[in-house]
Amino acid sequence: MADLIEIQNMIEQLREKLHQVSEGKALTDAEVIRASQMLDVLLIEYQRMLNEKLNQ
Repeated sequence: MADLIEIQNMIEQLREKLHQVSEGKALTDAEVIRASQMLDVLLIEYQRMLNEKLNQ
């Protein structure tokens, strides 16, 4: 369960970073896209871990 909590914290940090990076920029800005993609990777990993825990 600690792994899920860690990844939740990382997701929240990246959400905040994405919000900060995107202020005043277009959603197609390279930096905004990179931050969004990093968040996507973590969200997918979180979902995978959650499914794994539920299926045990």
